[in-house]
Amino acid sequence: MSLWFQNENRLPQTRLTVISYSIVGLMALLLLGFWKLQIVNSDRYSQLAERNRVRSIPIIAPRGAMLDRYGRVIVDNYPSFSVLLLRDDPQQVERLLPQIADGLDVTLDDIKQQMEAATALPHFQPIVIKPEATPGDIAFIESHRADIPVLEMLMVHRRRYPHGGFMAHSSGYVGEVSSEQIEESGGRYKPGDIVGKAGLERQYNDHLMGVDGMRRSVVNSVGREVGRLEQTDAVPGKPIRLTIDYDLQLVAEEALVGKKGAVVAMDPKTGEVLAMASQPSYDPNDFAIRISKDEWQQLNEDPERPLLDRAIQAQLAPGSVFKILMATAMLESKAVPADYHVFCPGSAEFYGRVFHDWDKKGHGDVDVHKAIVHSCDVFFYNLGKQLGIDRISFYAGNLGLGHKTGVDLPGEEPGVMPSEAWKERLFHQKWYPGETISVAIGQGAIAVTPIQLAYVIGGIITGGRFHQPHLLLTNEAAPEIDFPISDSTVETVTQGMYGVVNEQGGTGSLSKLPGIELCGKTGSAQVISNQGLARTGKQAALKDNAWFVGFAPRQNPEIVVSVLVQGGEHGASAAAPIAKNVVKAYYDKKQGKIAPQQLTTQAVPPGIPPSFAAQAAARAAQSEPVAEEGVPTKPDAAPTKPQPVSTTPPAAPPATMNP
Repeated sequence: MSLWFQNENRLPQTRLTVISYSIVGLMALLLLGFWKLQIVNSDRYSQLAERNRVRSIPIIAPRGAMLDRYGRVIVDNYPSFSVLLLRDDPQQVERLLPQIADGLDVTLDDIKQQMEAATALPHFQPIVIKPEATPGDIAFIESHRADIPVLEMLMVHRRRYPHGGFMAHSSGYVGEVSSEQIEESGGRYKPGDIVGKAGLERQYNDHLMGVDGMRRSVVNSVGREVGRLEQTDAVPGKPIRLTIDYDLQLVAEEALVGKKGAVVAMDPKTGEVLAMASQPSYDPNDFAIRISKDEWQQLNEDPERPLLDRAIQAQLAPGSVFKILMATAMLESKAVPADYHVFCPGSAEFYGRVFHDWDKKGHGDVDVHKAIVHSCDVFFYNLGKQLGIDRISFYAGNLGLGHKTGVDLPGEEPGVMPSEAWKERLFHQKWYPGETISVAIGQGAIAVTPIQLAYVIGGIITGGRFHQPHLLLTNEAAPEIDFPISDSTVETVTQGMYGVVNEQGGTGSLSKLPGIELCGKTGSAQVISNQGLARTGKQAALKDNAWFVGFAPRQNPEIVVSVLVQGGEHGASAAAPIAKNVVKAYYDKKQGKIAPQQLTTQAVPPGIPPSFAAQAAARAAQSEPVAEEGVPTKPDAAPTKPQPVSTTPPAAPPATMNP
C-alpha cells in the first residue's frame, strides 16, 4: 500500500514540472518575438506604420530652356499632370487594375508592362502609368479617391518645342529613359525619368536636367491628403544659350519648305553655327509625352527619312564644290604650276574613256581662275590626273574631309575621302587611275556632309584656321586645327569664288547681291551614272543633287553658308538662292533694315510663315518624291575632330602631257 501511494505522489509532481517548462518556453518565445519586433525589425515596422499615414510624392524638376544667341526662348516647358500609381499594397493594386485601366482609358496590358519594368524599384515608390492626364482622367481620380486610393496626380513640366518641326534636328527631343541608359547611369536614372534622346537635348542632358524634389504629406484612411510635412524643392535644370540666330534660322527653314536638304550657316572665324536646318523634319512635341509604337514605326519607315539630320548625316558626293579643294591642293602642293592652262573642247579622253564637260561647247583656254568661275570639268580632269589620288586625299583630309567636324551634336557622320590605301583596306582592290578623274570633280567614291563643306570652305578662306563648329554659346574659344594655307592661295581661291557669283558667265551669277560681296561655288552631283540614267529613264528619284557653298564678304568673311537640295539638279537655281537669302538676311539685320523677331516664353515662334507650318502638306503634294542616295562604302571610324593625315605630302607623280 505504501509503495502505491508513493507512486501516486510522484505523478502530479512530474506533470507540474512539464507544465512549468512549457510555460517558460512559451514566455521565451514571446520575449524573443517581442525583441525582434522592438529591436531587430523596429525600423521596418516603423516605416510600415509611417506609410499608413504619410505619403511621399516626387516633385519633378523642369528642364532648362534653350535660348538663341540673343536670349530669345526657342524651347521651354509647360505645366501638365501625370497619373501616378501607388504600389504600397500590391494586393490592392492588383485588385483595382481593371477598374483603373477602364477609368483612364488605357489597356490593362500597358499598365502591367509598366509595372513589370519597375519591379526593381521599392514597392513604396510610385510609378507613372499615364504621362499626360486629360481633364477626364483628373475628374476620374478625384471622384474615386475613396474606392481607388492607389491613384495620385503628379505635376510635371512638359517639354514644348516650336511647331512644324522648326529646328527639330538640332534641338532634338526627350523621352523616357531606357533600361540601357539606367544601367549606364550608375544609379542616377530611374524608370520613368525623362532624358534627352537626340540633338542638343541629348548632348547637354546633364546640364538641362535638374534634380527632383520630394513632398511628404499626411493622408487619411481613404488616401485623401489632410496635411503636409516637410518638402524638398526640386532644383530646375540650367538653361543653355545657343549660337543660333533665330532670324537666320527662320529664313533657312522657310527656304527648305517642300524640299529635301539642309542649310548650315556659321561664322568661319569662331565656328559658331548661326543656322542649321534639315528637311523633311518631324515634330519633337510628339515625343514630349510618350510616342506610340505605331508613330515611331511610321517615322522610321517613312521613305522621306524625317529623322535623318541631313546637315550632319547626309553623306553625298559634293560635285563641283570639290573643285575648290582641288584648286587649293594644286596651289599648295606646287606639283602643278600656278599658271597651269588647259584647252577645253567640251570633253577629254583618259585611259581609253571619254569624259564630258558639263558644257558640251567647251570653255576654250582655261586657267585656274576661269576653271573655278565657269566650273570647267576638263580643267579639273587634267588636274586630277596630274596630282594623283593620294595627293588629293592628303590635302582634302587635312582640310577636313573624311573626318567628323566635332560639332556638338550626336550622330555626326565622317563622310568618305578615298585613297589607294583606303580602297585596299576596305575592298582589297587596287585603285585605278580612271577613278581619280571622277573624284577630281567631286564624283565617285567621295562623300561629304553639308556641315563639312561649310567647315572646310570656312577654313580655306581664313588661311587654314579650322574652328570646330558648335551650337553652345560660351566665352571659351572653340578648338582649332591649323593647316596653314598661303596668302596667294587664299587670294586665288577667293577671287575665283567671287567671280562665280559676280562675273559674267559665272555659274552662280543669278545670286548676285547688290552691295554685298557674296562669293561661292555651285555644284551638281550625280546620284547615278549617265549610262545607268539612260537605262532607267529620267526619273525624279535619280535627279542630281544641288550644292552651293558661299561666304561674305570677300575679305575677312563673317558668314559661310552651305546648302544641299537633294534632287535639285542645279546648284545655281536650287541651292544658291537659298544661300543668297540667308546672307541677305544676315546683312539686312546687321544694317538694321529688319527688326529681330520677338519670341515669347511659350516657345512658339511668331511670324513663322503659314507655308512653313504647312510643310507636311507641301511635301505630301509633291508629285515626284526624291529618293535618298546612299554611300556605297562604310568608312572606318573617325576621330571626333579632324586630324592631319600626314605632315608630308606624297612625292610628285611623273609629269603627264595634257590631252
